[in-house]
Amino acid sequence: MLTVSRLSITPVRSMALQHPDSIELGHNGVADDRRYSLHTDDGRIFDATKYGPLVQIRARLDVLDGRGRLILEMPSGEGIAADVALGEPVRLDIYDRPFTASSVIGPWADALSSWAGRRLQLFRSERLADQQDRFAVSIVSQASVEELARQGNEGRPVDSRRFRMLIEVAGAETPHQEDGWLGQDVGIGHAVVRVIQPDARCVITTQDPDTGERDFPTLHVIKQYRGLRDGRKLDFGVYADVIRPGRVAVGDSVSPASAGSSAGLSMLLRWSGRAR
Repeated sequence: MLTVSRLSITPVRSMALQHPDSIELGHNGVADDRRYSLHTDDGRIFDATKYGPLVQIRARLDVLDGRGRLILEMPSGEGIAADVALGEPVRLDIYDRPFTASSVIGPWADALSSWAGRRLQLFRSERLADQQDRFAVSIVSQASVEELARQGNEGRPVDSRRFRMLIEVAGAETPHQEDGWLGQDVGIGHAVVRVIQPDARCVITTQDPDTGERDFPTLHVIKQYRGLRDGRKLDFGVYADVIRPGRVAVGDSVSPASAGSSAGLSMLLRWSGRAR
């Protein structure tokens, strides 16, 4: 039986993950999950691909009566907290996904700039209906992570948090079973999602999820035993859209549509992560 084994969110992109017992999935995913992001003066994203130690910062967003209060706990233990105030909206781009965001006015940018050693600005995505700053849902099975460990770590466990997936799934019969859900609807708790494409991985997956330091050759191992898609993409896990919003909790069942559907089979062949 497939079940939800862990949920992972954070209000600020690349900062330490939180693991709630349940989430509310809307059409845009979890409302404030990874809604805030850091950018350099020229608008470029500044995340853990640029500076791994961002994962050492713990971010919390408290929302009351529609107002947000953002709290950052720095590695030193210093807390930076204030109500969120927004500046003028601008257009930003995160990995070829353009979207509208507003600058966040408050003490966070100065503190983060001093800590990182370069000028940074904090933005909040407006999450407009026709824009997408990140995929709504990401899914990986524990069986896939265990296979990665078997292939590249002599059987020693690999911390699945390095993949930063919204939903982790226990009970898969085979590694990468989630690849077979491409093009299918999957019931997760009270929600239904549609798996749309594989998740092509980046350097973040090589980093320790607590320190941000590189500690495991994740990308090399994936390439070695899974190959490349389109000659360059290293797939591990899948992305999904939300078809029916609803509550998802740890322990909830995960129910994919029949793997034998023609649509699912066609998508699986098209998106296979194995070398071509």
